[in-house]
Amino acid sequence: MEPSGNTTSNHTLNSTGAEGSWEINDKTKLCRFLCYGSEGDIYTAREQGHVSTEHAGALLSLLQEGRGAEVVEEIKRFAQDGRAVRPGPAVFALAVCSQHSELKTRQAAFKALKEICRDPAHLFSFIQYKKELKEGMKCGIWGRALRKAVSDWYNEQDALSLAAAVTRCKQREGWSHQDLLRLAHTKPATDAVALISKYVTKGWKEVQEAYGDKENSEEVVKVLSYLEVVEKVKHSCDEAEVSSLIEEHKLEREQLLTDHLRSKQVWSALLREISLHSILKILGKMTSNKLVEPGSSETQTICDRLQNESSLKKAKIHPFSILLASENYKRGQGYQGKTKWEADSSILKAMDCAFYKSFMNVEPVGKRFVLAVDVSTSLTSVVPGTAISTAVAAAAITMIFAQTEPNTHVLAFSEGTVVPCSLSADMTLAEVTAELVKFPSGSTDCTLPITWAAGSGKSIDMFIILTNNPLWTFTASPVDSLKKYRLASGAASKLVMCGLTSIGHTIADTEDRGLLSLCGFDLGAFCVIRNLALDLI
Repeated sequence: MEPSGNTTSNHTLNSTGAEGSWEINDKTKLCRFLCYGSEGDIYTAREQGHVSTEHAGALLSLLQEGRGAEVVEEIKRFAQDGRAVRPGPAVFALAVCSQHSELKTRQAAFKALKEICRDPAHLFSFIQYKKELKEGMKCGIWGRALRKAVSDWYNEQDALSLAAAVTRCKQREGWSHQDLLRLAHTKPATDAVALISKYVTKGWKEVQEAYGDKENSEEVVKVLSYLEVVEKVKHSCDEAEVSSLIEEHKLEREQLLTDHLRSKQVWSALLREISLHSILKILGKMTSNKLVEPGSSETQTICDRLQNESSLKKAKIHPFSILLASENYKRGQGYQGKTKWEADSSILKAMDCAFYKSFMNVEPVGKRFVLAVDVSTSLTSVVPGTAISTAVAAAAITMIFAQTEPNTHVLAFSEGTVVPCSLSADMTLAEVTAELVKFPSGSTDCTLPITWAAGSGKSIDMFIILTNNPLWTFTASPVDSLKKYRLASGAASKLVMCGLTSIGHTIADTEDRGLLSLCGFDLGAFCVIRNLALDLI
C-alpha cells in the first residue's frame, strides 16, 4: 500500500470538529448548511430553495449552547473565502444570530454585517430575513443595534463605490435604499455620504438645489459629478452620448434604461467592461436581438475577451461555467420563454478556446483522487437543468480533475470490469468523451472503484463516482466497501456519489461525515467536493 500521505488533518482533527471519528456533529451540519443550504448529506444541483429555521437545526443548537461568536466566525469564513455555493444561507444564518437572546452573539453578528453583506442585494436579503424571523412577534426589527449596523454599512464605504452601488442595485426583496436609510435614521458621517443619502431619499432635483451653488469638497465634487452622469444617462436618447458616458465612467448595465439596451452602439461600449460571467449569461439574448451578428465588432470584442488569458484570469471563471454556457448557447433556445437564436460559429470557437485556457483558474486541492465513471448504461441522457449530455459532463469533470490534480486516477467501470483511462493534457473534450463511451455497457457495481484501489495498493483521499443511474437503485452499496478500505489502508478516505441524472435521492441513510451524494451536477458541485476534500464540511 502507498504511504497514506497528509491525512492527519482529515482523520484526527478537522475544522468541522470531528476528532478521531466520522461522526457528524452540529458543527459539521452548520458548515454544510452554510455551504449549500442543507444540513443533510445530499447536494442537489441548481436548487435555490428558500432557507428557513427548519433547515438550520444545528445552527439553533449551537446558539443555544452559547457558541454564537464561534458561529459568526464560521459564517464569515464561508462568506469571504469562496466556500459557499450561494450567499443566501450565510446571510440567513447571520440574521438568526443577530436576533439571538445572547448579547455577545448579536454584537458579533451586527459587527460582521458589512463584511458578509458587501453587496446591496445581500443587505436587502438580510433585512428581509430578519423581518420573516420576527413575524408573529410583538416587537419590530428596527432596534438600536440594527439601525447602527445599517448606518455603518452606508457610512463606512468609499463614497464613489457607495454611489455606484446605490444606483446599480436600487431595490430587492421589497426593500430599497430609501427604506433602509429612513428606518435606520442614518446620520451621514461625511458630506459625500450626506449627498448620496439626499439623492436616494429626496431625488436629483433637491441635490442640485442643495449643492449647485455651494463650495464643495473634492470628494463631494467627484460624487456629484458621478451622479450627474447617471442622471444624464437616464434622460438621454442619444446613443452616442450614452456610449461615451459608459466608456468614460465605467457605467454598468443595471444603470441604463431598457431602451438603451436595444442599441448596438450602447452594447459595443458595455462589452468592453461588462464581466465575462454576465456575457456568458446573456449571449443567447444578445444574439436573438441581433445585437451580436456574424462579423460584427461586438462579436469580435466578445471573442477577443473570451480568448484573452488575462481577462479569464481576472474573472476567475471556471471551465465548467464556460462549458455550461457554451452548450446552452449551442442549443439555440432558452429554458424559459420563447427566446431563440442561431449560435455564432466564431463565438462557439472562442468559448471552446476559453474552456481549455480557464483550467488555470482551478485551484488544486492537493489530495489523491479516484474519479470513476460508470459506463454500465448509455451516457446519452441530459444532466437536468442543462444542455449537457451525461457523457460530456463526465468527460469535462474527469478532465478538470486530471489536469489540475496531479494525483488523480481516472477509471471507467462496468459489468465487473474496471479500466484505468490515460488522459493526456493535450486531449480535447470530444476525445475524452469518446474514450469514456467506448467501453461496453453492463450491470452497475459502484463498489468496483474502491475494490480496484484496494487491490492496486493505492492510498486514496477521495473517491468520486459518476453514474447515470439513480442513486437509490444500487444493490451493492459502496459505503461498506469504503469502511473496509479505510481500515485496510489507514487512509481517511471520503466518497462522493454523483447521480448525474438524479433528482434528490441518496445512496443510503448514513451518519458518516466522509460521505456525500450529489444529485445532478453544476458549478456548485465543485465547491462542495472541494470543501469535503479539505474537511470544511
